[in-house]
Amino acid sequence: MSTLAVAGISATLLILAYFVYGRWLARRVFVVDERNTVPSHEFEDGCDYVPTSRAVVFGHHFTSIAGTGPIVGPALAVLWGWLPAVIWILFGSIFIGAVHDFGTLMISLRNRGQTVGEIAGSVISPRARVLFLLILFFALLVVLAIFGLVIASVFKLYPGSVLAVWGSLPLAIIVGHVARHPNAFGGLTFWSIVSLVVLYALVVVGSYWVPIRLPERINPVVIWTIILLVYCFIASVIPVQVLLQPRDYINSHQLITALFLLIVGLSVAGWQGANLVDSAPAIMPVAELPAGAPWLFPFLFITIACGAVSGFHCLVSSGTSSKQVANERDALSIGYGSMLLEAFLAIVVVLACCAGTGMGKIQSLDPSATVVSYQHAVDADTGMTITGRAAWNQYYGQIELWDDYKLGQLLGAFVDGGANFLGAIGIPLQLGVGLIAVLVACFAATTLDSATRLQRYVVQELAGTLRIKPLQNKYAATAFPILLSIAIAMMPKDMQQPNALAWANMGQGGLLLWPLFGATNQLLAGLALLVVAVWLKRQGRPVGFIIPPTLIMLFLPMLALVLDLTRPNTGFIASNKWTLVVIGTLTVLLQVWIVIEGWYVWNRLSRMVAAGKSPG
Repeated sequence: MSTLAVAGISATLLILAYFVYGRWLARRVFVVDERNTVPSHEFEDGCDYVPTSRAVVFGHHFTSIAGTGPIVGPALAVLWGWLPAVIWILFGSIFIGAVHDFGTLMISLRNRGQTVGEIAGSVISPRARVLFLLILFFALLVVLAIFGLVIASVFKLYPGSVLAVWGSLPLAIIVGHVARHPNAFGGLTFWSIVSLVVLYALVVVGSYWVPIRLPERINPVVIWTIILLVYCFIASVIPVQVLLQPRDYINSHQLITALFLLIVGLSVAGWQGANLVDSAPAIMPVAELPAGAPWLFPFLFITIACGAVSGFHCLVSSGTSSKQVANERDALSIGYGSMLLEAFLAIVVVLACCAGTGMGKIQSLDPSATVVSYQHAVDADTGMTITGRAAWNQYYGQIELWDDYKLGQLLGAFVDGGANFLGAIGIPLQLGVGLIAVLVACFAATTLDSATRLQRYVVQELAGTLRIKPLQNKYAATAFPILLSIAIAMMPKDMQQPNALAWANMGQGGLLLWPLFGATNQLLAGLALLVVAVWLKRQGRPVGFIIPPTLIMLFLPMLALVLDLTRPNTGFIASNKWTLVVIGTLTVLLQVWIVIEGWYVWNRLSRMVAAGKSPG
């Protein structure tokens, strides 16, 4: 099938879903009413609760949910073949992911902007609240450790991206000031355009003249991770409209512009003949998978999370976005629409990692040079550019062990494939690599600082429940998870390797928890859907549409996690990965406990309805 056909069919289905299914949910299920008072107005405090225009909140929400998840997940999942990945992204996002995001945003808007963890306490039970908050804390801790590692890895692999990513901070402060002062010179639209132009100028300058590369002897991944997490502490404790919100807003313009260029590029490339069939397998034969690769079912559904459905999104919907939405009528585009846009991004990633890489393997001419330049690799025997399946194998055929894949290799497949798409519309390879690398780093950075703020809310809520007074302070509640994340990031990936604690071997600790991230994240989505379902049941609203997604997201991740624990030879127990065994087992037990609590409440509400009583 051609690249253009997959992109066109995907876009059509997603647009139809928004205007048909999304609007039905808004009108008939959640009964969106623009006359309702939203939390941002009711509890406005100038720090967390801030009424904000739809465009700005959409930018914040989209960039926060669309971190590296819709990039790394699909980039890994295409090892099973591009067809299963495309099918799961489309149907998962329309019927599960967007429902999950929109539903958690709406119930938070109707519950004083509380997080889904707090709402679980009121609609299920107080015990469920504590259990849910504990799962949220662990999930966000993994996000902070892994996303910090991803950005640090991008900075190391693509030093030309560093200037633009950090240069967005002063631009964000300016835009934030203008947004708070409507009569400021030029207005918000003017400064948004200026910021976009300056940001792309920084990409050009960084790519060609001023790459920022830290010396290898100081372990740049560790140093960048620490710097990023320190920045996240600052962004989390200052008012949201000063830095986090405007940074996400201007980044959304850059990201949507880059996504538009990718769409144009893949359209031209597809018209010129670039296709999936010649570049990558539709379904990979089992015999050709890397050693230790798990079954496609159920592991595809936890490998591709962001892009189809992700539990992390419920934290953004109910944690930051619900405190900024100025009117309920904005919720459909922010909650449901953002998820569909992220799904299309995931489709573009699949196309870039398959058809895009098939347009030619990219290699750096001299990785040690001050400014790295790129060209298409050629076959040593024929002198011809390496294209098609041979190029795809340069990225994926060399992954020999499933649990030892190279993060840089997966990011490189998307960056190089995306740069090839941009090359189809005349953008030089050097600049194309820089643009896609900045896109990856900016996506991850906006998720990282939002996740830090969300973790602060979770810690404060837990501290209030458990009466741990010091952690109710916002500075302590932010510092605690930041220090834990730095400690995890500082760890080596393998404690058994020689000189494991040597400085050069540190900085990969986030990968220790990576095998748990997919299942834990998707279990969180199932629990969030359960909370939405119980809330709807209490309100006497339709629930038939949400029961299948809830059961799917409770069963598949649970099955995957149990298989991760017990698989012969490669499971956590068989591999003596006892940290993962303990955390995975506790996660399963917490999940089962919450489901039992939810089932009990559901049955009680059903009996009330049968008896003619109001379930509210």
